[in-house]
Amino acid sequence: MITELVCTAVAVGLYLNTLDADFCYDDSRAIKTNQDLLPETPWTNILYDDFWGTLLTHSGSHKSYRPLCTLSFRLNYALHGLRPWGYHLLNLVLHALVTALFTAFSRPLLGGGLWSLLAGLLFASHAIHTEAVSGVVGRADVGAALFFLLSLLCYMRHCGLRGNPCGTFQSSSAAWCWGWMLGSLWCAAASMLWKEQGVTVLAVSAVYDLFVFQRLRPPIYKLLLVLLSLGALASWGVILLSARLYWMGNKPPNFSNSDNPAADSPHFLTRMLTFLHLPAANAWLLLCPDKLSFDWSMDAVPLVRSLADWRNLHTVAFYGGFILLALFGLRSPTYKAKETNGKTYVTNGKSITNGNGYHALDTNHNTDQGLPKSTLNGSDGLHHCPPRTSLPPTENLVIFSLGIMSLPFIPATNLFFYVGFVIAERVLYIPSIGFCLLVATGARTVYVRLRTRGCKALLLCLCTGLVLLNGLRTVQRNRDWSNEENLYKSGIGVNPAKAWGNLGNVLKNQGKMAEAEKAYRNALHHRGNMADMLYNLGLLLQENERFSEALHYYKLAIGSRPTLASAYLNTGIILMNQGNLEEAKRTFLTCADIPDENLKDPHAHKSSVTSCLYNLGKLLHEQGQQEEALSIYKEAVQKMPRQFAPHSLFNMMGEAYMRLNRLEEAGHWYRESLRTKPDHVPAHLTYGKLLSIIGQKTEAEKFYLRAIQLDPTKGNCYMHYGQFLLEQSRLGEAAEMAERAAELDSSEFDVVFSAAHMLRQASLNEAAERQYERAASLRPDYPAALMNLGAILHLNGKLPEAEANYLRALQLKPDDVITQSNLRKLWNIMERQGLRIRHGLGMQKRDI
Repeated sequence: MITELVCTAVAVGLYLNTLDADFCYDDSRAIKTNQDLLPETPWTNILYDDFWGTLLTHSGSHKSYRPLCTLSFRLNYALHGLRPWGYHLLNLVLHALVTALFTAFSRPLLGGGLWSLLAGLLFASHAIHTEAVSGVVGRADVGAALFFLLSLLCYMRHCGLRGNPCGTFQSSSAAWCWGWMLGSLWCAAASMLWKEQGVTVLAVSAVYDLFVFQRLRPPIYKLLLVLLSLGALASWGVILLSARLYWMGNKPPNFSNSDNPAADSPHFLTRMLTFLHLPAANAWLLLCPDKLSFDWSMDAVPLVRSLADWRNLHTVAFYGGFILLALFGLRSPTYKAKETNGKTYVTNGKSITNGNGYHALDTNHNTDQGLPKSTLNGSDGLHHCPPRTSLPPTENLVIFSLGIMSLPFIPATNLFFYVGFVIAERVLYIPSIGFCLLVATGARTVYVRLRTRGCKALLLCLCTGLVLLNGLRTVQRNRDWSNEENLYKSGIGVNPAKAWGNLGNVLKNQGKMAEAEKAYRNALHHRGNMADMLYNLGLLLQENERFSEALHYYKLAIGSRPTLASAYLNTGIILMNQGNLEEAKRTFLTCADIPDENLKDPHAHKSSVTSCLYNLGKLLHEQGQQEEALSIYKEAVQKMPRQFAPHSLFNMMGEAYMRLNRLEEAGHWYRESLRTKPDHVPAHLTYGKLLSIIGQKTEAEKFYLRAIQLDPTKGNCYMHYGQFLLEQSRLGEAAEMAERAAELDSSEFDVVFSAAHMLRQASLNEAAERQYERAASLRPDYPAALMNLGAILHLNGKLPEAEANYLRALQLKPDDVITQSNLRKLWNIMERQGLRIRHGLGMQKRDI
């Protein structure tokens, strides 16, 4: 127990600083934007959605079915929302439990004491675990490992009861025996429901049974029970895998070529050599976790394209070493003792009785303690039905360790289906159990064979140094995972394209636009066809009002990935603002027709498509095509995903019905907008206008005042309320609202222009003149602003200034009848007053 506590304490101590860490990398998609975590989402959705919240049967689903992990995220969300510390705390607790279980698991295999401590400390300190523990989404691997070990421990208990050496198998012991088997099977299912690779514990249990417990020598009278146990493991595995395949729609997932470039290679030799090399690269990370990265996709591990690639030597060395270890493990252990009439005759050293009727040499040199005390009983000093007390031979432990290392890794090898990554460090969390067990086994064997105390002390120092180096690397790596900026900077040396791109997103969110732009351009320098980076750079340029450049990068992003709906959306918005309305319409319609099949994030795609339809409908609405706009809005309502906020869409539907004078339907959609977002200011204003039209003046005024209360800094609210007051002939109040609106939104042309109109209608011509001048300065190329400024100057007796603005308005719109009429009247007055008339731009009085 002390060994377990020490290892657990080390595991907790190394990761304590992660409690202050933020969400990083995949955490956003799995937690922040995952609708399955929200209380309003039925918890049963977890049973039908993948790890990222996408329906499992959807063609774009990742097919990662991990409902128990998602359920734990939902529990975190229910307790403390999106505060990261609680998510990290649960990860740390799970890692501590796994460390304790692994240390306890290694005790009957290594004999406890020093070697179990070494195995536990190696596992607690190994730097390859940092991503699984420090990254919140790594909880899937840690939770799967917990139930993986529980399943193995249950199966070990089952084997112990089944292997009763006395040959008796009474009903009570049989019940316990198969009860442990049932527990093992259910824990295996739970492990798989945390993460897919957990199901491989069934194969690992079979390896334990055959190589560690039976040592490939099952007694004849137990053979049927052994076969029954192995049959139960195999049958349960078939059931779990069949159910898993059926539940995800009987289709494998689809991944982009950047996620796994080798899978997309048309050359068989390239695919074969690369896929053979990747397990060697993963094994090196276990041996030397020096170069670690949050993402190993794209070109982080270049493809092995030919036999001349020097990395093939690494591949050969890895498989050669693996085969040699396997052959060593498969050879029959040599025993220096034999059994005669229940007594042990030792020819060299002491031996320990095992439960299979033969005796193994005490390879652990526990000779100073003699036989375990639990075996002493009766007059002859031994139980007549001794329990199984011997330790497995080194050969058997090597095979078992290799089994734990390799079997859980098989799903990541691309052997049966292509996976969505090149290397994923968190995938090595379970295989590292076998690695740590193998290292401890090797250290124990070398220690036994060493003859001098000095050499043994040196070996112990090397083991201590190994634990310390791993611990230091873990602490260092934890700092990288403390926030996204550190994490992405640490990955530049491994995957510069992805690291620079993600770093650009972080810098942009921090408001460091120049640095973010440089980071995006660095990412594109390393990989110029990354649609996401092209889009993100375009978005940054658009926010900096560099619209032409932004449009260029959006079009490049669309060319790189024609299904990138968000790029179409922003392209259409820029075109619409530039006045290219027909091209904007075509862009929005193209986006709306993109199918959501085989997309990595269908929810985000649907949101962008819905926004495209919303903007298209708004464009048609402004052009007076209300019926067409309503048709587009209805299509948007049908396509919008669960997480889409529809209040603006509903409000615009109300506006369209309002223009068609279908007031009852307009009121319905205004109320729907307010229902989905009770503090939506535009819906308060539009609904207030509707209530005013149908005669409910008191109710209308309440909605206007509520809008001002919700956003007292928005001049638009005062402007609408002022217009309402003007309609009620409350001219003084209306003028006050107009002044307030223009003061708050002094740079918004529509607000200032409307305020000027309201002041003019309230006969406050001097104030109106000031606002018309401001409006004309905001849009000097807008004829209506100049014409109205001329009219108010005309009314205020400033005739030359009025003439100048009328002429400027006619320069922009020569055929405007109202301006021509006003100018003619102005010239008549100026002639009567003897003022000099300026016939600007060669125009004469008779011309107008």
